[in-house]
Amino acid sequence: MTDRRVDRLTSVLRRRGIVLPSFEIYGGMSGLIDYGPVGARIRRRVMDNWVDHWTSHGDIVEIDSPTITPEAVLVASGHVGEFSDLMAECGVCGNAFKANHLAEGRHENPDSLNVDEINAMLKDGVECPNCSESKWSDAMSMDLMFSTKIGAKKGGRVAYMRPETAQGMFMLYPALFRHFKQKLPFGAIQTGKGYRNEISPRQGMIRLREFNMAELEYFIDPEEPPCSDLSGWGESVSFVPDPDGPHAGVHTMTFSEVLSSGIVRHPTVACFLARTWDFLIGVGIDSARIRFRQHASTEMAHYADDCWDCELHGEYGWVECVGIANRTCHDLLSHEQHSGSKLLRAWRQFDDPRNEVRDVLAPNGASLGPAFKDRAGDVMEALQNLTEIPESIPFELNLADGSTARITDDMVTRRSEEVTLHGEWFTPHVIEPAFGIDRIIWHILDHCYTETEKEGENYSIMRLNQSVAPFDVAILPLFNKDGMDHIARQIWGDVNSMPGLRGELDTNKSIGRRYARVDEIGIPWAITVDHTTLEDRSVTVRRRDDQKQVRAPIEDVLSKLATGGISTLF
Repeated sequence: MTDRRVDRLTSVLRRRGIVLPSFEIYGGMSGLIDYGPVGARIRRRVMDNWVDHWTSHGDIVEIDSPTITPEAVLVASGHVGEFSDLMAECGVCGNAFKANHLAEGRHENPDSLNVDEINAMLKDGVECPNCSESKWSDAMSMDLMFSTKIGAKKGGRVAYMRPETAQGMFMLYPALFRHFKQKLPFGAIQTGKGYRNEISPRQGMIRLREFNMAELEYFIDPEEPPCSDLSGWGESVSFVPDPDGPHAGVHTMTFSEVLSSGIVRHPTVACFLARTWDFLIGVGIDSARIRFRQHASTEMAHYADDCWDCELHGEYGWVECVGIANRTCHDLLSHEQHSGSKLLRAWRQFDDPRNEVRDVLAPNGASLGPAFKDRAGDVMEALQNLTEIPESIPFELNLADGSTARITDDMVTRRSEEVTLHGEWFTPHVIEPAFGIDRIIWHILDHCYTETEKEGENYSIMRLNQSVAPFDVAILPLFNKDGMDHIARQIWGDVNSMPGLRGELDTNKSIGRRYARVDEIGIPWAITVDHTTLEDRSVTVRRRDDQKQVRAPIEDVLSKLATGGISTLF
């Protein structure tokens, strides 16, 4: 047995086909991992839990967009030119490292350091992790995006592998606006791969170059930010506000208290903090090892007005696994400015109509009717509510349903008059919870991994919640003969035919070895077929977490599995 728990856990993950190094027969590639047959099942179930968690709220839908993103989109978002890290190169061995990592142990928040502060620290005897020398280049910015091309030869367009899934959801905003009948708030989620050319990947699943993301973009009216009643969350949670702000320190409070105290300023952000807590607890994260830390102003992303990280504690200390950011209207407004599109807005209806004297474009019904037919009424309403009169005609007019209409000279007359305004167009704000799924899976495995003894020998158990376990039940014939194997296969087929359930059939080696295998991969229940089964069609049901066993008829066991009540057998 190795001395370090993290090494023993990593060994179990590799041995049991949960998480393995990629391209290992070619020497491996840092920053890339494989999920084996067991790990892929766990990853899929965590993803499914995440999707179900957010879509159950009713005003959030799932979308799917390309992983290749044209350069123009990422120029508008600010990623081109902004999505970078500071890199320092060792002058002796030539290896490059993320400069902020070199500052760990010398500063409480290395990510907040600027280039001058980093360079000053490097000159103060920081040793190279590879060769232990202290000769560094000046820190420099390195672009983290993987570039590619769309199309062939000179006609190809510059593009990038997406560094986040968010931009795909912003591109689909017009379709989402129509889907939700032009009413805020609403949200979209997306799961899938993200890509970042990390300077010095490390710590296994914590820092990857290709990783699993799960993001939510929630579009709101900033004048009416939504918030659920937070009184239902009674847990006291650890919050670490901006150390340079008015609430510096560590605060243990409920979600309702942290909002009312002003530590969390935005009500919708507070709601998503609470809902994030629910998801993490539901997939098996230890509640005692969760905290929310606010970004200092010096480390805030370029698009964010406020951001809270949900950090989980494990073998690598406190690690950011979720970011909940108030992105304001940055993305939609920037895409509107760069693309020229007027489809990235929402309509706000006034409680009471407002009268103003202003330049207007009076509609000409004789022209509008034939031109737009059944859409003529919508066009006339949009003209009456137009707040920015275009300098020239023709122009594209935004309608309430997100579509546009081309207005020509014969359709309108420009004049000044008193108008009644029933509403106005505005750019929605966005609240974004972004989840690093691989980091969350690592901490699930870390928190659930238990080392004990059995019959004087070391014994490990992965106490996964059933909702994320790779299989719901293991079916184990005591011997792979005498008809026990046939009954076991029948039970296996019955389990797999049940909606949402999957069984694992294991017939290899001794029953003790098989129990150990299913315990290490986190299967919560085991059904053993033995000689008594041949006589009375009863089986032994074994509970993973305490090894307790009971005897029950096959039909009762299958019925309890189907209804989620197998624990009632004990």
